[in-house]
Amino acid sequence: MTASQAFWDSSALVPALVRQTGSRRARQLLRVHPKPVVCWLTLVELNSALARLIREGALELPGRAVALRQVAALEAVWVEVSPTIEVRTLAAELPYKYNLRAADAVQLASALVWSGGRPRGRALVTLDERLAEAARSSGFKVLSYP
Repeated sequence: MTASQAFWDSSALVPALVRQTGSRRARQLLRVHPKPVVCWLTLVELNSALARLIREGALELPGRAVALRQVAALEAVWVEVSPTIEVRTLAAELPYKYNLRAADAVQLASALVWSGGRPRGRALVTLDERLAEAARSSGFKVLSYP
């Protein structure tokens, strides 16, 4: 774990891949934290987000191809937190403590495991307000953007 690392929620990575509000800020944060730490679920969530954007007409197939190349480039450098018993056990407790949905609980549990249970001073990047609030309460320095 290095000072330039940050845990990235999938919601914060999507604007780095597809032009939308916040894309410039997402790319700036990726330059500051060039080796994102992510949950093992991130690849699935990114593809789900891209599929949703296609269904909504906000992304066309050529844009999807570009985004998938960017996902592959990120995947080559990111650090992935595996789905361990520790992550699962912690994630099962977090909805009670922070009113989180299942996937957000898995994200926060992964970030907590990555931080060794010492989140103070560690950065977590998310656009999800409920996850951001829970991460702040846990001690993370939350980086978000409009």
